[in-house]
Amino acid sequence: MKRIAILGSTGSIGTSALSVLEHLDGFRVIGLAAGRSVARLADQILRFSPRLVSVATAEAAAELESELRQRGVSSFPHILHGVEGLIAVATAPDVDVVLVATVGAVGLLPTYRALEHGKRVALANKETLVMAGRLMTERAAASGAEILPVDSEHNALHQCLHGVRRHDVARLILTASGGPFRTLPETEFSRITPEQALQHPTWRMGPKITVDSATLMNKGLEVIEAHWLFGFAPEQIEILIHPQSVVHSMIELVDGSILAQLGPTDMRYAIQYALTYPDRRPTPLPRLDLSRVRHLEFYPPDLDRFPCVRLAYEALRCGGTMPAVLNAANEVAVQAFLENRLPFPAIAAVIARVMREHEPEEPRAIEDVLRADAWARARAQEVIASHACGESPEQ
Repeated sequence: MKRIAILGSTGSIGTSALSVLEHLDGFRVIGLAAGRSVARLADQILRFSPRLVSVATAEAAAELESELRQRGVSSFPHILHGVEGLIAVATAPDVDVVLVATVGAVGLLPTYRALEHGKRVALANKETLVMAGRLMTERAAASGAEILPVDSEHNALHQCLHGVRRHDVARLILTASGGPFRTLPETEFSRITPEQALQHPTWRMGPKITVDSATLMNKGLEVIEAHWLFGFAPEQIEILIHPQSVVHSMIELVDGSILAQLGPTDMRYAIQYALTYPDRRPTPLPRLDLSRVRHLEFYPPDLDRFPCVRLAYEALRCGGTMPAVLNAANEVAVQAFLENRLPFPAIAAVIARVMREHEPEEPRAIEDVLRADAWARARAQEVIASHACGESPEQ
């Protein structure tokens, strides 16, 4: 029996994970953590009977108790809230596997603590490794914890690399759909609306990740994540635009052979792989019908039209706290775009300016990363505010 906790249980990945668990034997849900989606969390509590849950705030915790009473629940799980609640769920002694499906920097401390406690972490929160990759991987190595990627691209790389000797690998190839604007003339970018950016052509994801896919920052963050997961240098990690989203990633071997992982655009495949590894389990999910795949396209990203990719490579090569600054500035800029406070092209401009102003240092503890994150968020907000007053973010 594997005992699991899910951080971000009411989001896209969390709900998909629970649907996977419904057809998997040998798993028991011990803990669930959500933000403010109290009604959905109550549904999950009734279905999976966790002993421990956490929500974002004390107010949400009180609302959850009221919701459960209204539904006639007599035996409550232990209800916590805030970052402390997330950490408690992630480090519960009777939890074997922690699925981290939170969005953004909120997953940093709970993931770090879970690794300290030697948990297997199924990681769908790429920001965790972007912000503190060295600290996370060192902590996992010290405690014997495992990090298994849930992101479809890194999950694909994990599968391709399984059983392959490291010195036989020449490069990793991350595929990207190209997002909704891959063919849109750059002259139209200033008129892009949040509604347009949220119309991803192949995947269904949360708002922040969907906008990251539109700017290709999502792929840049994945380059940094792949570096820490698999230990390859930046120049060995490449990106190819693949609009069909059938090939999820590839590796090229030193003899020129290429191994690829293919599948439907459904995150439940990657989630099940991470939860059951090293075993393979049958699944009722629909199979990829290769007879219906008429053509597969691959081409390099246009870094002039999508500068976020270049910024991510710069942050990785710079190292230290720079990737955390990149991530924080991006989160703030994306939120401002979603709130119609920042035009689409200015997302990259805000990130670039905040990065230029940062003096990176090598973090010795997770608190160093959090300080860099807080500084970058505050500075990004200032840049965005000045933009609203007519100043260009590039200045």
